[in-house]
Amino acid sequence: MASRLLRFHHQLRRRRHGASPALTRLLSSSSSSAPDPLPPPTVDKVLVANRGEIACRVMRTARRLGIPTVAVYSDADRAALHVRAADEAVRLGPPPARESYLNAVAIVDAALRTGAKAIHPGYGFLSESADFAQLCESEGLAFIGPPPSAIRDMGDKSASKRIMGAAGVPLVPGYHGADQDIELLKLEADKIGYPVLIKPTHGGGGKGMRIVQGPDDFVDSVLSAQREAAASFGIDTLLIEKYITQPRHIEVQVFGDKHGNAIHLYERDCSLQRRHQKIIEEAPAPNVTAEFRTHIGKAAVSAAKAVGYYSAGTVEFIVDTLSGEFYFMEMNTRLQVEHPVTEMIVGQDLVEWQIRVANGERLPLSQEQVLLNGHAFEARIYAENVPRGFLPATGTLHHYQPVPSSTTVRVETGVEQGDTVSMHYDPMIAKLVVWGESRNAALVKLKNSLSNFQIAGLPTNIAFLQELAGHSAFERGLVDTHFIERYKNDLLNSAAKASGEAHDAAALGAILAAACICRKDHITSEESLRMLCRLFFCHSTTFLIWSDLNICLSVGDKTLSVWYSHPPFRMHHSAKRLMEFEFDKELEGSSDELLKLLITYRSDGSYFIETEDGSSPGLDIKVDDKGEHDFRVDIGGVQTDVTLAFYSKDNSKHIHIWHGKHHHHYRQTMRTEELLDDSSQPSHVSEGRSLPKGSVLAPMAGLVVKVLLKDGAQVEDNQPVMVIEAMKMEHVVKAPRAGYIEGLKATAGQQVFDSSVLFSVKVGANY
Repeated sequence: MASRLLRFHHQLRRRRHGASPALTRLLSSSSSSAPDPLPPPTVDKVLVANRGEIACRVMRTARRLGIPTVAVYSDADRAALHVRAADEAVRLGPPPARESYLNAVAIVDAALRTGAKAIHPGYGFLSESADFAQLCESEGLAFIGPPPSAIRDMGDKSASKRIMGAAGVPLVPGYHGADQDIELLKLEADKIGYPVLIKPTHGGGGKGMRIVQGPDDFVDSVLSAQREAAASFGIDTLLIEKYITQPRHIEVQVFGDKHGNAIHLYERDCSLQRRHQKIIEEAPAPNVTAEFRTHIGKAAVSAAKAVGYYSAGTVEFIVDTLSGEFYFMEMNTRLQVEHPVTEMIVGQDLVEWQIRVANGERLPLSQEQVLLNGHAFEARIYAENVPRGFLPATGTLHHYQPVPSSTTVRVETGVEQGDTVSMHYDPMIAKLVVWGESRNAALVKLKNSLSNFQIAGLPTNIAFLQELAGHSAFERGLVDTHFIERYKNDLLNSAAKASGEAHDAAALGAILAAACICRKDHITSEESLRMLCRLFFCHSTTFLIWSDLNICLSVGDKTLSVWYSHPPFRMHHSAKRLMEFEFDKELEGSSDELLKLLITYRSDGSYFIETEDGSSPGLDIKVDDKGEHDFRVDIGGVQTDVTLAFYSKDNSKHIHIWHGKHHHHYRQTMRTEELLDDSSQPSHVSEGRSLPKGSVLAPMAGLVVKVLLKDGAQVEDNQPVMVIEAMKMEHVVKAPRAGYIEGLKATAGQQVFDSSVLFSVKVGANY
């Protein structure tokens, strides 16, 4: 890769010097053709070589400092929030990352064309590429990050462990050699003793990591890890370490400048993980002593100084909860995803520090001046299907209403309502960051903020995060990296364990939704009814349509039910309306349930709502509207706020409701029996499909990377059939039973869509 980037460097210089003066004046705010050697540039215009929330985050600080920004984007991100947030934006290429956000030459060329003097890499993509950092410097661009030598030393996990060992930092027993012969790796694993942890030597984010419990699974795990590492980082070399059975993941934020100063900004606990990826982080770490905090902080600073580090970095340690010892795991030579929790407890802007260090300034604080204040949590909100094993999800954000930001609540996001979460990039939608004077105060704020964070249109992990935050062990700070696995029955089956309570909450949600829908319909229809009444006396084709329970006013081609009048017009009885809500139990991982409600509209404007079968007592409800989607509902003198979201998808009308700490999702079939032909009340029927037994559906939208069997082949129960990759994560699709493969047409390189039929397994040999 280094030689390829060197060729890119020469191409760029020829292209830059060959540009026409008119084009240079048009695209550049300053000259970009300084002679060699190039002096350290002043950061007065920054290109952010990233996307999504981190790009928006960097731009926010740059804007506050008065520094213009340049965004880069793929075709999939042409209208993305980070593109609109920047002063300028440059297209990189097609959606795949290797053709856009990993295209080093295109990114550097974009900086030169726009006159940017510095590049901030964010996290992920090229942020930990020493070759990219070197290319930036060669082109006279400031790389807002550490020196290429430090990235190179710490980016190779095997080399970094050798350096850390020489610096006296404790290490986990393992193999960190360059020889990647699979038989040798297996031999080393046998020496270390199972279970072992396989990790790529480059990259991070849990990609390519495998826990191997015994020798029988070792070879397959190595091959899978190599494929995933190559797809994510372009390098497939691995290391093997002893797997600590009860570990905590504690990391230390370090910062250095170009004058040899280095400090730490305390630690973060990142033990709550699924698929080896963090989902809730907190700072400082709970249940640690002051002595431990001092010791691990000094070890992190020693690690940074050992490689001449400057800018923001994170030294990650694995802590054995049985012995209390900590071991160096790796150093991330970039700004971490979870850096906001550190900012909240030290009151500093780490992106501003990065820019100042890149300008050659000294660190603004000494170690003694860094004060720890309060406690902070970060919850990562993902588009993912929790019941399916946290598989990434794609779709449109039909409703997106984060909690309001304040001095103690931050929402870091790169999307807005109407945006699409695609299969090409990480499925994180937002980071919710809260601060409190104590851990308990911050946790209360986290729970409340999660309850009020509204997303509809695709599956998310918000409900799961609520379960995590409310778990008694987490509330006490008793965390380790196996927390989710240990308490999965509590976290994933809470709704099933309390099925009666869940049913009651779903029924109440449907009743509230029905009342609010009726109120919304009346509000939007009153003006239309008044207009039709005005036309009544001057239109030659005005007449009334009568039925058993209904009177409709028809003027020309417009028809509107008198059910919408206030009070509603009926002969000798109150207006009634039947509504159906199919309760979507996707979050609970169980089958859907149909709720039929009968709504009576009373003369005082209230609603009496009961189940059609009379299985539960009816409720008197009054509704006041507070906005397009917001309502104030009164039930028996108790008032509560309710929010509704509507969208159409798969030939169904979807309704989401938020009330209190509850969020429910319904698909609606409306049969307003009192209406003959009311275009304002269309009927939506939820379309389900019946599939033959043995059918296997795509668990997520993604790319087929490997097909292991052919159509017609005999297969055993749970045998791998194909491998799908989405958002750089591999998923093995297995046979649900023994039999013969039928209908397998997918090939490597083919894109498949979520829930599309991949193949089926038939019992019996008919081939």
